[in-house]
Amino acid sequence: MNRQGFLVLMAAISVVSFVAGIAFWMIGAWPVFGFFGLDVLLIYWAFKVNYAQVRNYESIELFPDTLVIRRVEGRRAPKEWRLQPYWVRVELEINEDLETCGPLWLTSHGKRLQLGAFLGPDQLETLAGELRTALARTR
Repeated sequence: MNRQGFLVLMAAISVVSFVAGIAFWMIGAWPVFGFFGLDVLLIYWAFKVNYAQVRNYESIELFPDTLVIRRVEGRRAPKEWRLQPYWVRVELEINEDLETCGPLWLTSHGKRLQLGAFLGPDQLETLAGELRTALARTR
């Protein structure tokens, strides 16, 4: 949603909450009016948090001699890791009973780096498979 759409949505939510709040005020339930204002603030906050998380991403670049992982989290400084592809192992924890999978880890020289914490189980399995294939080709 672009900025204009967000403003239109927030204006519509504000108007509906204000009208409903006035209706409650007129029947004598004036404390409810404040809660209608609070719900508008909570919706605004939720959208802002969501917009901030949309800016988060991870990039993976594989070169013949280096695997580069770059993580960008909002306005923080980007983090970057460089690993030797020959030593990197891909570990995906799979829970067969619940048909879910846990975190995806890259391990190398006794260190672990978690990838794709924001991905769903199917996406994690796909990423793990593609990483294993690409690393095997590089070796």
